Amino acid sequence: MSFTQDEVLLKMAETGMIPVFNHRDIDIAKEVLDTSYKAGVRVFEFTNRESNALEVFKNLKIYAEKYEDLMLGIGTIFTREEARRYFFAEADFIVSPALVPDVAKFCSMKGRFWIPGCATLSEVYQAKTMGATLVKAFPGNLLGPGFIKAVLSVLPDIKMMPTGGVEPNMENLSVWFKAGVHCVGMGSQLFGKKAIEQGDFDGLEINIKSALNIIQELK
Repeated sequence: MSFTQDEVLLKMAETGMIPVFNHRDIDIAKEVLDTSYKAGVRVFEFTNRESNALEVFKNLKIYAEKYEDLMLGIGTIFTREEARRYFFAEADFIVSPALVPDVAKFCSMKGRFWIPGCATLSEVYQAKTMGATLVKAFPGNLLGPGFIKAVLSVLPDIKMMPTGGVEPNMENLSVWFKAGVHCVGMGSQLFGKKAIEQGDFDGLEINIKSALNIIQELK
């Protein structure tokens, strides 16, 4: 099942958080996906960081078909060729850590939701002129909530998603949402390396639920 850009944007706003995850072991990736879904996640970003990422993603996409309302996208896309491969692997959306015109053109041509990474107002504006409706503020820990406020003060119709340095606690999340984010991306702060190595998926589910509940309180 494919989703429209508006459907993905709406679901991102409803849950408020997009988990960002990668692993070279498909069985672990499946466990993390199942755990995230049980916790309430409906938009999930796998990242193109391991040498076998495409193979894992293809398998994960097939596995995820049992969840009709789950939107599974791909992150860390830098080239048109990478975007093409994951488009044919049926990624529901494509995320880049940087503003890459070739990726923007490909996604626009194919009608696939594209989320570019931006770190300056000029980049956000350029992304907007290329058709972006949601921008990934990256790296979030360096840019900070003040960057979100500044961008939205002059480009109020763009939607912002900080990724990198977002923490699953009330203190950190409240600052981001008060700044006006559409949603947040969360990776290593959410998926503890030790918990995954030990197979503590029950603990992982509790952490994800906690983060999602905090976000619902803040919205």
